[in-house]
Amino acid sequence: MKILSKILKGFILGIGFLVVAFPFLWCVLLSFKGNAEIMSIESSFFPTQIVLDGYKKVLTEAPFMRWLFNSIVTSVLATGIVALTSCLGGYIFGKFQFRGKNILFMGILATMMVPFQVTMIPTYLISNKLHILDTLAALVIPYMVSGFGIFLCRQFAENVPDEIMEAGRIEGAGEWRIFFGLIIPMIKPAISALCIFTFMGRWNDYLWPLIALTSENKMTLPLALNFFNSSLLTDYNSSMSAGVLVMLPIIIVYFIFQKQFVESITLTGIK
Repeated sequence: MKILSKILKGFILGIGFLVVAFPFLWCVLLSFKGNAEIMSIESSFFPTQIVLDGYKKVLTEAPFMRWLFNSIVTSVLATGIVALTSCLGGYIFGKFQFRGKNILFMGILATMMVPFQVTMIPTYLISNKLHILDTLAALVIPYMVSGFGIFLCRQFAENVPDEIMEAGRIEGAGEWRIFFGLIIPMIKPAISALCIFTFMGRWNDYLWPLIALTSENKMTLPLALNFFNSSLLTDYNSSMSAGVLVMLPIIIVYFIFQKQFVESITLTGIK
């Protein structure tokens, strides 16, 4: 029975892997096919001839490196700022008592239930008033605070023993030193999970950059994928090649931080 159970689990996991990995695998295979082979009815699963024209076009005929730079800058800045504001908010709500604390925290939780489509127009109008539309700042400033991030860090900060903080105060440490020297190291799992989710969200964001940006040289990678399509023709080879290049950095980041990702998800679930 144990052997049968292991075989069944392996089969189910294998099916799940194929379902999840097939779109990426199909995108990679199409990126090595010419447009004629892609559109052919008799096209085989694997490319009959390796074609690299799509990658050459993406890297030479389009400002791909500029788009990559835009995506990296906005994603890293937004992630860093969200991590800082979430840790500060979580620390305050988790360790300090003040009037209206619960009401404020409920208001922050309520923001998690509001979809972006509801706040999209107000965000656009505020960005217009701040004169940040069509700039990279428009992709960072609206995402500086995360209700989910504050909630997550607060759950971890609440479990930090008060005795540790009191010991720090007795030793003469100020609140900032306690925050950076004691609280931050003890809520690292929450910070890791938050950074990973925030980075992926900002990297893959499409709707807001589509609204906020108009200049070609300000585009991020997801938005720039439309560069290879037109109303009359879709260049599937170049589109798939660009798609692979867009996915590649996030896959590399995942594999580098795979251990931290799994640990953070596990500990976050426990909390």
